[in-house]
Amino acid sequence: MDSNSVESHRTSGKLMLAGGALGVVFGDIGTSPLYTLKTILLLSGDNPTPEVILGLLSLIFWTLILVTSVKYAIFAMRIDNNGEGGIMALMSLLVHKGKHSKWVMFAALPGAALIYGDGAITPAISVLSALEGLNIIVPEAQSYILPATVVILVALFAIQPFGTARIGKIFGPVMTLWFIAIAVLGISGIVKHPAVLLAINPAYGISFLFSNGFSSFLVLGGVFLCVTGAEALYADMGHFGKKPIWLAWFALAFPALLLNYAGQSAIILSGADITGNIFFRLCPPFLQIPLVILATLATIIASQAIITGAFSMTRQAILLGWLPRLRIKQTTAESYGQIYIGTINWLLMVVTVGLAVTFKSSENLAAAYGIAVSLTMLMTSGLLFMAMRQIWGWSLLASGLVAACFLVIDSSFLIANLVKVMEGGYIPLTLAAIICAIMLIWNRGVKATSRAISEKVIGVDEFFQKLSDMQIPRVQGTALFLTRMQNGVPPVMRWHVARNRALQQKVVSLTIEIQNFPYVKASDRLVFCERAPGYWQGVARYGFMEQPHIPQLLQSVSGAPAPFIADEITWYLGHETIIARERDGMASWQRNCYAFMVRNSTHITNYYRLPGDQVVEIGRRVAI
Repeated sequence: MDSNSVESHRTSGKLMLAGGALGVVFGDIGTSPLYTLKTILLLSGDNPTPEVILGLLSLIFWTLILVTSVKYAIFAMRIDNNGEGGIMALMSLLVHKGKHSKWVMFAALPGAALIYGDGAITPAISVLSALEGLNIIVPEAQSYILPATVVILVALFAIQPFGTARIGKIFGPVMTLWFIAIAVLGISGIVKHPAVLLAINPAYGISFLFSNGFSSFLVLGGVFLCVTGAEALYADMGHFGKKPIWLAWFALAFPALLLNYAGQSAIILSGADITGNIFFRLCPPFLQIPLVILATLATIIASQAIITGAFSMTRQAILLGWLPRLRIKQTTAESYGQIYIGTINWLLMVVTVGLAVTFKSSENLAAAYGIAVSLTMLMTSGLLFMAMRQIWGWSLLASGLVAACFLVIDSSFLIANLVKVMEGGYIPLTLAAIICAIMLIWNRGVKATSRAISEKVIGVDEFFQKLSDMQIPRVQGTALFLTRMQNGVPPVMRWHVARNRALQQKVVSLTIEIQNFPYVKASDRLVFCERAPGYWQGVARYGFMEQPHIPQLLQSVSGAPAPFIADEITWYLGHETIIARERDGMASWQRNCYAFMVRNSTHITNYYRLPGDQVVEIGRRVAI
C-alpha cells in the first residue's frame, strides 16, 4: 500500500470516528438549542429589547467558546490517562502521581457523583423539549406530551438489557443530519436579520451583565444550559480519540450550534412570537412535523449517550474500589463500551420518569438542571490546575492564571444556578450527596476490612514449616485462594487447613490489582512466583477500564511458571460477615451501611466469572 493510500485510509478512519462521536459525544450539547434560549428569555423578562437579545446571544457565543472549545477541547483533552479522559480517569492519573491525593478526592468524588444527577435530568428535559414542538403544530396535543414522554423514557431504559450495538450504528448519521438541519435553520433565521451577528462582540454580553444588577447576573443560570454535555468531550475521549472529537466539534457541531442560536435570536429581533418554543419557529410550517420527529430521535440518542456514560463511569468506580460490586453484562463482544448494569439502569429510570412526571414541562425542569453540571465543571477546573502543575510541570503562576480564568467562569455559573436550589436544584444535589456518601463508606469499609484481615499475618516460610511440624498431609489437586494480601499466607488458606487438616499438593494465591491507568499490557497482566514447594503466589493486574475474567486469564497460562490445569482448580473464597470492633472501629451507622452493601453486592463468583461448581466458600467474621 503506497503512502497516498495509507493517508487516505487514515483520513477515512478519522471521518468514521468523527461521525460516531457526533452520535455519542455531542448528543447532549447538540440538543441544548431546544430549550436554552427559551429558558433564558423566561429569566430575562417579557418583551426583551434588541440590546438584551444581542447581549444574551453574546453570552451564549462566548460560553460555548470559553467553556467547551477552550477549557475542554483545548486544555482538558490534552491531559489524558493513557488515552482515557473524564473526571474518574483524571482522578486516577493524579492519585497515581501520589501528590495531594486528599484534595484530588475532594474534587473528583463529588464531581463524579454529580454526573449521575445530570444523567437523570438530561433524558427528561431533552425528550420533553422535543415533544413540546407539537404545541406549535397542534395546540390540542398539549395533554399528550407528558404521557408520550413517559412512554419514550420507559422504552429507552427497557431496551438497555438487550444492548444498543445494532441501533447505535444509526446514531452518527442521525446526529449528523441533526446538526446540518439546525445549522440550515439558523442560517435561514440569520438572513432575516443579519445584524444579529454583531453579538460575536463580547461587549454586548458584558454590557448586559451589568445592565440590571444581580437580576442580569442570574440569567447566567439559563445561559449555562448551552454547555451542558461539554464534559462528554473529555469523558468519551478514550472511545474515539482526540482528533476525531476535535474534528466533529470544530467542523460541524460547534458552527451548527452558533448558527442556530444566532438564527433563533434573529427571528426574535425580526418580531417573531416568543411564546412557546423559539427553536421550532425557525422551521417552515410544512417541515415542523419532520423536525419534531428528528428532534425526538436526537434527544433519544442524547439520552442513550448519558445512560451509557453512567454505566461506564460506574464500572470505573467499582474497579477503583469506590462502589460495591454490581453485575456487569457485556451486551456485545464487538465493543468493550457496550455494557449494561441493571441496578444503575432501573434507578436512573425511576428518577428520570419521576422528574418528568413531577415537573411536567421542560421549562419547569430547567430549574433543576445546570446546578449539578456547573458544580462538576468547577471540580474539573480544580483538577486541571493540579494536572497543569503535576503533569505538565507548569509554574504556579502560569497554571494559577489559567485555572483562575476557568474557576471564575465556573463559579459565576454556579452562583447563578444556586438560586435554583429550592426550585428543583436540590434533586441532583441530594442524589449526588447520597452517591458520594456510598462511595466514601464503601471505600472506607474495604480498607478497614483489609486492615482487619491483615492484622494476623503469617509468613510463607513460617506457615509451611508449621505444616511440616504438624504433619499436615498434601493431597492431590489444585487449590486457588483469592486474597487481597500479597504479604504472607492468605487467611482463607489458613482457615482451610485449620478446618480440613489437609492442603492440596498445588496451591496458588491470587491477588487482583486494579491499576490507576485504563489498560494493562498482556505481558504485564499475570505474574507468578513460586514461594515454597508447591505454592505459587500470583498477581493479576487490570486497568480501570477492563473487566476481570479470571478463569479466562488462567486458561492462558500454559506450563511454567505455574504448572496447573485451570479446569482442575478448586477455588477458595472468604465469605465475610461484618461485626463491630471493640475499639476504634467505624461509626455504627457507617458499618451497618457497609455491611448492607457487602450483603447485597454481586457475589465474587459472578463478578470474576468463576465456575460456580468449583467454588468453596469459607465463612469468617471481620471486626471493623
